[in-house]
Amino acid sequence: MSQDEFRRDMLPGHADFTLPGPAPAQRVNGRRPIPEKPEAPPVAAEDPDVWDRRVARGLSFIRRRLAGNYRVDDFGFDPELTDTVFHPMLKILYRDWFRTEVFGVEHLPLEGGGLVVGNHSGTIALDALMLTVALRDKHPGNRHLRLLGADLVFRLPLLSELARAAGATVACNPDAERLMTENQLVGVFPEGFKGIGKKFSERYKLQRFGRGGFVSAALRTGTPIVPVAIVGAEEIYPILADLKPLARLLGIPYFPVTPTFPHFGPLGLVPLPSKWLIQFCPPIPTAHLTEFADDPLVVYNLADQVRETIQASLHELLEKRPDPFGP
Repeated sequence: MSQDEFRRDMLPGHADFTLPGPAPAQRVNGRRPIPEKPEAPPVAAEDPDVWDRRVARGLSFIRRRLAGNYRVDDFGFDPELTDTVFHPMLKILYRDWFRTEVFGVEHLPLEGGGLVVGNHSGTIALDALMLTVALRDKHPGNRHLRLLGADLVFRLPLLSELARAAGATVACNPDAERLMTENQLVGVFPEGFKGIGKKFSERYKLQRFGRGGFVSAALRTGTPIVPVAIVGAEEIYPILADLKPLARLLGIPYFPVTPTFPHFGPLGLVPLPSKWLIQFCPPIPTAHLTEFADDPLVVYNLADQVRETIQASLHELLEKRPDPFGP
């Protein structure tokens, strides 16, 4: 029985009725056409010139460097070298090795000066470098962080030039105040060598913050203080012992003994792949306290407030990260 006969015989009065399913294909010259195959989705072809453009940019960068066609500020900061060479290399550690997660970026100033104060650890100051990458990577304005470094950093010939080119300067109040007055974000680690050189048994316990010079600099310029807690650096080179006689002989603050150094030689310098968390805390305003910049009581209380904020944030981050080497 044909479909039309079925409509007439079985469903009278329902001439509109059609059976479910596809409509029969029309015949051409008595033959049913072969259905066309659906077109495959287009495959994105690789741009054959992508490597040419990369090579051209690299050669252009080298030509500018050789010709001296680049700018540095009065402190020696070289933004082009930092963004083109330093940060891309550090991002491999930041993103792939340490798997860094960042929280609270909204607490950083969108513009204007500010003082970012963090805990310090890790045997080698990689936490300071990762903090600069985090701020440049996550801040809506992609701002640079100008680090304040210890005198030892700037006494070593090659390290001194690299540090200044990356935006660091000596940790002193005049330099910090000038940078903040010029609307820069300044990073400081008040624990100093006491923080990065402490043993693994004292991990995530903040050391003394010194005399609070960083607070005085913020008060004189009226810039906000942003505490930041960094979890992850304590596990990259766990210090089991400190060979103090050897450290004095070499003129360095400490000589660490870790599970991998000096036993494995240069291979022991590879940091362990711990999971990093960075938390920027709500800013502490100082504009209303500028007249108390030289008041020891105000300076001490404010420094203690910053320290307690960082310590509390460290505890919270450690709860978020139960496994130091987790994903």
